[in-house]
Amino acid sequence: MAEERVQDERDHADHLDPETRARREAALKLVRKYGDPVLRSRALEIDRFDGTLRDEIRRMGRLMDDSLGIGLAATQVGVMHRVLVYRVESEGEIAALVNPVLEWASDDTEPMEEGCLSLPGVLVDVERPVHVRVRAQDEHGEALLVEASGLEARVIQHEMDHLDGVLILDRTARDQRKRAMRTLRDTVPTPLGDAA
Repeated sequence: MAEERVQDERDHADHLDPETRARREAALKLVRKYGDPVLRSRALEIDRFDGTLRDEIRRMGRLMDDSLGIGLAATQVGVMHRVLVYRVESEGEIAALVNPVLEWASDDTEPMEEGCLSLPGVLVDVERPVHVRVRAQDEHGEALLVEASGLEARVIQHEMDHLDGVLILDRTARDQRKRAMRTLRDTVPTPLGDAA
């Protein structure tokens, strides 16, 4: 979804300048698409906080930006690490969460349309808690506690789902899932591994 920046940016993807469009298309080719088994796999906890991890986080941040996303999980680029990056404010810094664990989620939930870089052309309604508290580590292994609401909470939950092999298709109504599967059959060139 939460990976794709707000709806109007997606709607304007056809109106991007040629350089931005080329960067986006190149970045999207590096994102694993629906049907790739890695998207259904649980990522492994990180125990080495070194330059390699920091390079991985920087690469993920650039890829997320170039693809016009607002979140990206390591599994979406074929890396089985419990790492995610996100940025919900276009001028804000990219945040990275390593080994994130959901500590608390509010009883208040809200449905909202979500898309995903790994599910091209798919938008489905997903109901999620409005507020969350997540314990994680930063790229140096220092403890983080993130309290998030609204879009930030949604993006974090979406990306954490990826780290557990869960897709938005698993969190939407059956009729929307069926429509999404039809869209995916038309847009994803590889054989689809899951049924609606």
